[in-house]
Amino acid sequence: MKSRLFLIRHGPTHAKAMVGWSDLPADLSDTAALARLEASLPPEALVVSSDLRRAVDTASAIQGARQRLPHMPGLREIHFGTWELRNWKDVDAEDPDRIRAYWETPGDTTPPGGESWNQVCARVNDTVDHLLQVHAGRDLVIVGHFGQILTQIQRAERLSPTAAFSHKIDNLSLSTLSYGPDGWRSGALNQRP
Repeated sequence: MKSRLFLIRHGPTHAKAMVGWSDLPADLSDTAALARLEASLPPEALVVSSDLRRAVDTASAIQGARQRLPHMPGLREIHFGTWELRNWKDVDAEDPDRIRAYWETPGDTTPPGGESWNQVCARVNDTVDHLLQVHAGRDLVIVGHFGQILTQIQRAERLSPTAAFSHKIDNLSLSTLSYGPDGWRSGALNQRP
């Protein structure tokens, strides 16, 4: 059975820093964009989001009459540890080798107290695999985050972490993937309906 995944990035936070597990609200004032996004989704799809407010509120704004699943912490953004809510310039001044390795050659490098790219992928992949198993053959609207969406694009397109990071994922964008007997397939990425 084939499932389609409609991956939506939450509305903007306007933070000029690395925002991972901080529970910042989303700016959902672009009601026209939200309405277009909602209209572009299959009516029978299930809606799920990470448990962070910016994703929960965005999911509520585009849910329509669709069934909502419980929020899932496994769909959270990257855990930036001590880099959380700090900008690149400040962290680069303190720990240039580590921050460059994290973003330029993602893999096992971790922010202090945070998680590596490989750990993010394992966490999100496990959560998405669970959703696909429990809701086999259903369309899933997954409202989440930049890093969380990239993990699934990396998997579907069989990319290296560095190649996955080259993708742009805008706020309120839609990326589509599918999973079925033939494995993963990638559709349109970073679309603004």
